Amino acid sequence: MKYITLLLLICCLASCKTDTSSQISIKSEAFGTTYAVTYFGEYEKSPRIRKGIDSVVQVVNRSMSTYIPESDISKINKGDSTIVVDTMFKEVFALSRKLHKLTNGYFDPTVGSLRNAYGFGDTKPLAIIDSIVLDSMMRYVGFDKLALSPKGTVQKKYPEVYIDFNAVAKGYGIDRIATFLQNENIPDFLIELGGEIRAQGRHQLKDKSWVVGVESIYSSVQDRQATVTLRLEDKSMAGSGNYRKNRIDSITGKQYVHTINPLTGSAEKINMLSANVIAPTCAEADAWATAFMAMGVERSKAILAIQKDIDAYLVFSDGENSTSTYVTDGFKQLLTE
Repeated sequence: MKYITLLLLICCLASCKTDTSSQISIKSEAFGTTYAVTYFGEYEKSPRIRKGIDSVVQVVNRSMSTYIPESDISKINKGDSTIVVDTMFKEVFALSRKLHKLTNGYFDPTVGSLRNAYGFGDTKPLAIIDSIVLDSMMRYVGFDKLALSPKGTVQKKYPEVYIDFNAVAKGYGIDRIATFLQNENIPDFLIELGGEIRAQGRHQLKDKSWVVGVESIYSSVQDRQATVTLRLEDKSMAGSGNYRKNRIDSITGKQYVHTINPLTGSAEKINMLSANVIAPTCAEADAWATAFMAMGVERSKAILAIQKDIDAYLVFSDGENSTSTYVTDGFKQLLTE
């Protein structure tokens, strides 16, 4: 009788756990776009989880948003050399330096002044960008022109150096949200923010990995379509592409894309159309995707051959109105049938 009672108690506890562990979705806005977080937990705690996510977003923005005038990075860009940066800024700075080295300079957050000049930043674009203007601006591009002092202040070689972490900060923000959820004892969740993804654990109801999609280059903002789907578990995926975000100069008629080549300062379209990268963290995936868009398909292939902790799905132009894909073996193994 004692064992029967114990068995009934265990079954009751298991049933209670199943009843309270519900699939919950939280949707809102962050970092200039929208996010959706799906996790399994108690409905009663969801308002606190939402508030916690919003707090993470606010803290990241206060540190690294170039669109907020009172953020630390905005003050630094305006010339305030007394700002002591926080731990998040330091972590993103360190990751940026690492990626800058691994990509041979193709990932570089100091292209912010160029991005502004071409009309993809937080200021009005320059009326004319000729070779003379470009040469003068390139003087202030290069991550080697930045350093963090032991006190935590940013030191610039030139005051005009403009730091823009937008190619990594969104992914980093997703990672911070993931850390918050894990600290709340939520092991299984999916975060999607502006097309970037962090998949942790599994889908509890289906007992399967999370299934996500790679956006087609032919999709639109109103009708987004996936070209392939894949299974993700304890991994992140981020993408970058020039198929939608570009600008035609009204005076010269030139087409500029939002990906800037840090080595030349060029914002002209190259053969890479989109890059989707899987990495251990979303910040890394975010940064690698941006770098691949700048370096083109052949250099990206060479990097992928030696970087074993990342995988990619690249779409590139191989002629007029013709596209091809390059998919690493690790990425192929995650594709759904």
